[in-house]
Amino acid sequence: MLVQVEWKGVLKWVRIPMKDDFYDFFQFIQEVAVKFDFPSGAHVNLKDSSGVDVDADVFDELVRGAAVSFKVFTEERCGTEDHSAENEGLEISFCSDEGASSAVESTSSSASSAKSTSSGSTVTLESTKTWKRKLTEGPPDSKVAKDTVYVALHQKPGGEDVFKEYSKTKSLSDQTRRKLVNILVADMVETHGRIPPVNVRVTYALGIVTLFPTLKDLSSPTGYEQFYDPNSGQGYLGYRLKTVQRNMTSDSRNGRGNNKCTRQDGPKSRRETSTSEQLLGDECREAVSMMKHSADQSVVKETMKATFKHRQSMVHDEDKSALVLDHFPRFLDTPGLIDQDFKMIFGEDISRKFIAKWPTFYKPRVITACKDLRPGTHVDDLLSAQEESNDYGWDSDLAALLLLVHLLPPTAKGKKMGKVSASDAADHVIKFVKVGTSMDTFLGRVGSTQPFLLGVGEKKSSIQKFYVILDQKAIPCEAQTAVAAFDELFKAHFVFAVSYDDALFSFYTFIQTTVYGIDVGTARESPRMKEIRVRLQNIEV
Repeated sequence: MLVQVEWKGVLKWVRIPMKDDFYDFFQFIQEVAVKFDFPSGAHVNLKDSSGVDVDADVFDELVRGAAVSFKVFTEERCGTEDHSAENEGLEISFCSDEGASSAVESTSSSASSAKSTSSGSTVTLESTKTWKRKLTEGPPDSKVAKDTVYVALHQKPGGEDVFKEYSKTKSLSDQTRRKLVNILVADMVETHGRIPPVNVRVTYALGIVTLFPTLKDLSSPTGYEQFYDPNSGQGYLGYRLKTVQRNMTSDSRNGRGNNKCTRQDGPKSRRETSTSEQLLGDECREAVSMMKHSADQSVVKETMKATFKHRQSMVHDEDKSALVLDHFPRFLDTPGLIDQDFKMIFGEDISRKFIAKWPTFYKPRVITACKDLRPGTHVDDLLSAQEESNDYGWDSDLAALLLLVHLLPPTAKGKKMGKVSASDAADHVIKFVKVGTSMDTFLGRVGSTQPFLLGVGEKKSSIQKFYVILDQKAIPCEAQTAVAAFDELFKAHFVFAVSYDDALFSFYTFIQTTVYGIDVGTARESPRMKEIRVRLQNIEV
């Protein structure tokens, strides 16, 4: 609700916040103080338009009862004064008749402080040297963090836009998130200097997810790493700080820390596995040789289980990894072996997560999120596939997977990669050939690339056969649906210890941590990945 408030002849509209379904008197006084930029050491008294004092206990009833407007009166230099000329933030404390108080810290400059006991309609502005010390020493306090962000957004141009969008959508668009980060970094640098202490950065990050709880990443240790990760220095706040520092001084590149986390590298990590009895030495070599000629698929699968550790040793050996499909050619004619090896690495529960979760939870939310993307031919075609089938586009399931590439587009990794568009990156996930195309000719043209799907059919929207292409060889997929085929493609990276395509690193890592739940908290995730995870978790479909 908006009401008119008058102070010294100036009229302004001020929003009345709600708390637990009641119009909150103390938060309203806070809004008034910020809106009019009250001076330090001021007592604020609230009256209605007829001049009657308004206290906290009648505020909600008064606001609901009729259209009201308010006047505020301030008395400066009240109570005990401290005229220290330090540049400090302000603390706006709301004191009730019972002596309880709530506080929000402001980053405005102040040269004085005041202390006072007051009625429920009075606010006191105090110096907060102690509060600034809290920010730079010791663990962050969630209330201090929340109030820090709240006041910064209210005092800076554009901050109201953040509140309005979050109030409406319970989320933030990319544009508004950038505005939020820019405002807070400007406030941080203004208050704490060009290189704010780590605890200050953490406080602002914590404040964001405390003030806007649906932005919290429930899959990360603290929930605010997308904004700032103290272990790596990454996050939207960290990135913006680096940009500001570069612009402020040419010496900003000096003295960068090397505090980087040791993180698992997805598919190429060696993992502890508990497996059935394994063949060793001559027995293993004989079994591998025998299996090449066996016509019994059940024998092939059992022998593959018994030689699993030998195979894992090969894929993690740089000199032998390229020979795995030569030593184990049954991958090429026995569907299901990729899934079998993956289960031996991670177990049944993780193995079935993608097929269980993607169609029901993630697919509809990815589609909804992509409707807010900037229009483009490729995105429009993928979205239209959700409405109706056509002769030239992918089916609904594949289109949704490729839309995720647009939500997590490629980022340039050094000079070698160069600029790759999201639509180009999508071509690294799946390729299409018509029935009757020579497989040998196609594989000969492919060259050495990271694993991808090949769909064979009369048209893209009606694939008859899926293959995982690896090392110029075609591994047939066990199930002939787009979701199941992609499941095998993802698993192939871990079974053969093959790194993700550079252009699809964000895409695959997101699926690894968010959908499969592999290496949660240890995988190298960008702030964008964490942001998209939070966004999808909060979309209602």
